Amino acid sequence: MLKLEGITTFYGTIQALKNISIKVGAGDIVTIIGANGAGKTTLLKTVSGVIQSAGGAVWYQGTNIVHFSAAKIVSMGISQVPEGRQLFSHLTVLDNLHLGAYLYHNRKFKDEIEEKLDWIFTLFPILRKRAKQLAGTMSGGEQQMVAIARALMSRPKLLLLDEPSMGLAPLFVHEIFKVIRRLNDQGTTILLVEQNARAALQIARYGYVLETGTVALEGLSQELLADKKVRQAYLGK
Repeated sequence: MLKLEGITTFYGTIQALKNISIKVGAGDIVTIIGANGAGKTTLLKTVSGVIQSAGGAVWYQGTNIVHFSAAKIVSMGISQVPEGRQLFSHLTVLDNLHLGAYLYHNRKFKDEIEEKLDWIFTLFPILRKRAKQLAGTMSGGEQQMVAIARALMSRPKLLLLDEPSMGLAPLFVHEIFKVIRRLNDQGTTILLVEQNARAALQIARYGYVLETGTVALEGLSQELLADKKVRQAYLGK
């Protein structure tokens, strides 16, 4: 579904990604792990069009989208849940969800948006109860649910998740990863950047280890979990 070939990305004069190549097959969960500053978030932003690559190609379902706008990429079926959630905190939960479906806000898709909301509230029952609550007044775990739900409102085929467990209590981490599995079981392909390397590798089929903007290691998740260097650097004792 997604293939990056020789992606090179800069922040100003600083080279953040250096000739990155990765693949994500349809129906897969693929994870990217690495230390802070390794380039993980930059990679997702390059895929979603928030940052433009200086070189290489981003192939999505056979089309090179490397110079497409972020809005165009969303319309093609890629949606990103950003690091830190980045909700519209002064708006209600329902308003945030409707903004996730902004490309479809016309009479033609009105019924589909309502059906999507019903599905979202089945996935996250607490959001139905909190629909009129201001997003900024919710707990971190609840806000993460809103962020994922907002991304799902655009009907993505490929979901980019950036640090979904960051700053969450263990109970919410467990719930978020259950939702990720459920979404994947229902057909959504997922590219996951996650600080909790063990949890990410346990849920993913394949993984990449990024170090200073390059792919240092890749392989099946179970192989990476057993790799001595990966265990020492990212998994602890």
